This record gives sequence, C-alpha cells and structure tokens, in this order.
Amino acid sequence: MTSQLHSALKIGPYQLSNRIIMAPLTRMRAPAHIPTDLMVTYYDQRASAGLIISEATPISTQGVGYPAVPYMFNAEHVAGWKKITAAIHAKNGLIFQQLWHVGRISHPDFHEGELPVAPSAIAPKGKAFTPKGLQDFVTPRALEINEIPGIVADYKNAAQHALDAGFDGVEIHAANGYLLDQFLRDGSNARTDAYGGSFENRVRFLLEVTAAVIEVWGADRVGIRISPSGTFNDMADSNPEAIFVYLLEQLNPLNLAYLHVVDALEGDIRHGAKVIGLDALRKAYEGTLIVCGGYDQARAEQVLEQGQADAVAFGQLYIANPDLVERFALNAPLNKPNAGTFYGGNEKGYTDYPSLA
Repeated sequence: MTSQLHSALKIGPYQLSNRIIMAPLTRMRAPAHIPTDLMVTYYDQRASAGLIISEATPISTQGVGYPAVPYMFNAEHVAGWKKITAAIHAKNGLIFQQLWHVGRISHPDFHEGELPVAPSAIAPKGKAFTPKGLQDFVTPRALEINEIPGIVADYKNAAQHALDAGFDGVEIHAANGYLLDQFLRDGSNARTDAYGGSFENRVRFLLEVTAAVIEVWGADRVGIRISPSGTFNDMADSNPEAIFVYLLEQLNPLNLAYLHVVDALEGDIRHGAKVIGLDALRKAYEGTLIVCGGYDQARAEQVLEQGQADAVAFGQLYIANPDLVERFALNAPLNKPNAGTFYGGNEKGYTDYPSLA
C-alpha cells in the first residue's frame, strides 16, 4: 500500500513534503525564556517533518504558567527564535509558532503575587507546575470586559514577532484547557456579558484573536488547535459537540491554513469525556484537518486513507525519534520516549535520542 503519510500536502501557500507533523511539545528547556543553542539543535534534528509546530509560546507575562518556557514578546525572544527558523529553513523545512495564553492554568508565583486570569472565577482542580514545584491551582480573577481587547492586541503583537523571527505561520492555541478554550466551554465560562452564555458569545474571543492574527499573517498562514473532547486541565462542557460544530461553521469562511484537532485520549475518557468523533468534525469543517492524540504509524495511515484527516501530528514519538519521517518510510524500529526527561533538564532525553544514520 502506498504511504499516505509520505505524500505531499498543500497547506496555505506551502507544499508539505509529507503529512507527518511535529506536534507542539512543551519541553521547558529555556531557563532565561530565550531560545537556546540546545533548542536550535533539537528543532534542527526534526526538520524533515512536513511541518513543525513549535512548543507553546506565551504571548505576554500574563499568559505564562510554566517555568523555563521560551517567550515571544520582545526583541531578545525574536532573535533567539530566528536561529531556530534559520536552521529549519536551511534544511527546506517549515515551522509555525504556537501562540499561548494559559489563563487560569497558572499561579500567583508567576505574576508577582497577582491572581491568574480567566473568563470566570472558577478554580480548576489539580496543581500548577511552578518554579517551586507543584502547587494547588488558585481561584483565578475573572477578566473585566475592557481587558479583553488588550489580550487580543497581545496575540497580534506576538504574531508580528513570529513574522519578524522568520516563522512560516502561526498556530493559535485554543486547546487543552488554556485561556481560549476556557472561554469556549461552559464548565469554565459562567460569564453573562458578550463573552459568555450563548455559543456566539463563547466563540467571540477566539474569533477576535483569529481576526487580529490574520491581519498580520493572512488567513492561509494561520492554524487553530482545539481539543473538543479534552478534559485536561479540568475542562468540561454541557454540550461540547454543539459548541465546537458551531465554532467550525464560523471558521469555515476564513479559509485558514488548517484546523488542528486533539483527539480524545485515554485520560480524557477515564475522566468522563463526552467524545466527539472525527466524522462529526470532518463533516463540519471544510478546510485542511490535522489530527493528533497518541497515533502510531498504522492508525495514522488508516485515518488518512479513510479521509478523516489530511495530516497527522505526532508528539511523544517525535520526542524520541528525531528522524521519524525516515523511520516510518523504512518501517524501522522506534526509540522509546523517556517520560522522566520530557520537562526541564539538559540534552538528556532532548537531543541525545539516536537517529538511524
């Protein structure tokens, strides 16, 4: 059987050499919040991916919720990322930057004692990953309606920085229980103003952010990531299929580069996820669809063959296999990822996984 994964795909103005996408992967290897030479090596090793989506990158200090992540809101950050994009382009690779605001998934330790912000003052269950270790999440402060345009402006500013840094496009992170996802779901959004209640109101913030980012990039170089079945970071919704199908109907006229969908994972199902099948999302969304969520090679080929998606993003497999494209082509054995080195540290479990060659 011909490999669908290794066939070309047009995304926006770009011709991808394959449909094997490197998923955004938080690795916490930037202690000063500026991309390092070690990070350059890490991304360079994985340049054969059809498209790399960078690790999630905070758009502002307010958007930070994890230690040692690289930022994207000043000239130093831009200069650091330029080294990474240059390395990828030297190998004819493509890289989009993921833009991130964590909302309530943060802690006062990141904000000089101030509370994290969210659509509503609803505390998530679980613990924040802080410089002092794991600490209980706090009840966030509900954003005032007059603060929302400032956050939209932060997204636009970060999008401009990504353009200046040589990225090929940007992905808006609206998944995994972070700020934009918090506005979408009624389990975290109890607002009664123009940003809460109805589907139209709950998608408003994401659509405003998307419009601002499109002003910088054009729609065909902007992607959006969603996790409609996700329960990560204590997310829930009373009718997730309805709100997300409504969202996709609003996104269709924009002609974005792609929509990136995180499938339900075992943990989501264990936590009572209302699973939305790919068929419903594929039917609702008319554009290019990337899926991710624990796929192996066989399942990825199947989902492409069945037309349920156009490309597949891989996370943990890309952590452990910098030459994943080549290994899939040869049906070669895969390195096993070491979960103990996923977050923080040095080259161990980061740039020292062997390639075939």
